[in-house]
Amino acid sequence: MSDRNRIEFGGNTSANQAGSYSKWVGFIFIFNLIVGTGALTLPATFAKAGWLLSVNVILCLALISHMTVTFVIEAMAAVNAVKTWQSFQVLKRSYDFENSHVNDDDDVENVETSSGMEEHTAERETDDPCATLLPRIKISKRLDRMPVYAQHSTLMYYRLDEKFELGEMATLFFNDVGRILFYLCICIYLYGDLSIYSAAIAKSLRDLFCDHVNATDSANFTIFDSTMDSLNLTLSNNETDNDGVTLCWHAYTLTRLNVYRLFLTGFIIIFGPFAVFSVQKTKYLQIVTALFRWCAFIFMISIAVKLLITDGAKGHPPTVNVFGIPALFGACVYSFMCHHSLPSLLAPIRNKHAISKILCADYLLICIFYILLAMTGIFAFERIQDLYTLNFIPDQIDDYSFRAKLLVGIDYFLALFPICTLSASFPIIAITLRNNLQTLFLDMTHFESYNLFVRRILFPLLAVLPPFVITYFTESLTSLVAFTGSYAGAGIQYVIPVALVHYARTTCRELLGSGVVNQFESPFRSNYWLFFVLLWTATCVSLVTLNFFFEI
Repeated sequence: MSDRNRIEFGGNTSANQAGSYSKWVGFIFIFNLIVGTGALTLPATFAKAGWLLSVNVILCLALISHMTVTFVIEAMAAVNAVKTWQSFQVLKRSYDFENSHVNDDDDVENVETSSGMEEHTAERETDDPCATLLPRIKISKRLDRMPVYAQHSTLMYYRLDEKFELGEMATLFFNDVGRILFYLCICIYLYGDLSIYSAAIAKSLRDLFCDHVNATDSANFTIFDSTMDSLNLTLSNNETDNDGVTLCWHAYTLTRLNVYRLFLTGFIIIFGPFAVFSVQKTKYLQIVTALFRWCAFIFMISIAVKLLITDGAKGHPPTVNVFGIPALFGACVYSFMCHHSLPSLLAPIRNKHAISKILCADYLLICIFYILLAMTGIFAFERIQDLYTLNFIPDQIDDYSFRAKLLVGIDYFLALFPICTLSASFPIIAITLRNNLQTLFLDMTHFESYNLFVRRILFPLLAVLPPFVITYFTESLTSLVAFTGSYAGAGIQYVIPVALVHYARTTCRELLGSGVVNQFESPFRSNYWLFFVLLWTATCVSLVTLNFFFEI
């Protein structure tokens, strides 16, 4: 096919290539998004629920989460197919409309002035009902053969080249009620995540730098205890009130609350601007933090293995303890969450056919890391702390040997682990929220027609400022954590992918028929898998709710 018969969708190809990245960078992006601080709570829940039961549950969670990821990918390809089909229909109708006017003009005087021709052309363009539906399509001169050719090309329909956020998919496939529920769910989840991340990072940094009793004394308050409180965000109101009067450093007048707000403001100033850019702009940040995570994981696993070899197994966890199942689900059910940001992460990958392998490798590696981290920990230590890094606190406080200094360095290194983890995920989630807010409030087919403030500044501010305001005035977000992680998270990870893929399959079957095959179709194509995921969702939500009652 010659170049002049080509139709270009989604803009300039070279521009898209410039904003793309390799499959290895995509692997790192997904790894960073999935692996959060929740991994540090896995050893304690494994010890309570039993090692055999826990391993089986986390394997099952990984499989089902990967299943719903394939649903999202299939829906992404289906949206591209529907948009391509709509564009071809517009081209055909526009071409037929033009031909009908040409035939009518044969019966009229064919000699016109140049000004008359311009007026006539303008009238025809305004009369054409399809003209406004062609904002992103560059049309070549010979259109009559292209739609016929393209309709027989499967590759022209099902692609992942153009990024469509979950909000755009919901707008295309859901009715009004479905769209309202979708945006309610995703906004609660993403705003909640950003608020939790902001508060956790600011509190962790404050407790890391403020005066505290020696971290090596396990009987006293340590920076790790503070970090655990920051991640769980379960500080009582009394503790929060005390931060307003307790000095951070005895030699200065700054209170712990003042320092918390300073760190919070600094964090937003540094990482907030990332919400203006695309995910690709955070590439080097993701690579650095991925190396940090790998070092932290390998370090904790290696220390535990060394203790097992030198001292033997000190921990004796049960094989199965059914009473630990609610807590296990509460800690593990969202350990593989990445669904809300998949469109932003997968669309820039150059080799789209490698996406399935990338996701499989990510899930497999993360699952291995989780199991190794938990299994070595529950047997190496007699007692597992709620936050696993607490088990690596040095015991000696008056020893100034190299080994003692090294352990203190490890103390601070592991304290920075959750800070680094959350800092890398914050820009991705902020960008995802910004994109979905744009889809909710703007007409994305005419996005470039909006002014610069609306396109580049307004929605990044809407994504970043509300979490900042919330966490500036309160540190206690316990109820937000519970609701965000359990119920809105279940909707994002399980319910929405099932609904999207179901309606995507129905729509594509009606428009394209069964002859055009989706090359990105999920291996779990039977409707029985959809019912299974919904049943699993009900089970997870019930068990997590039960866990909340147990904690109360």
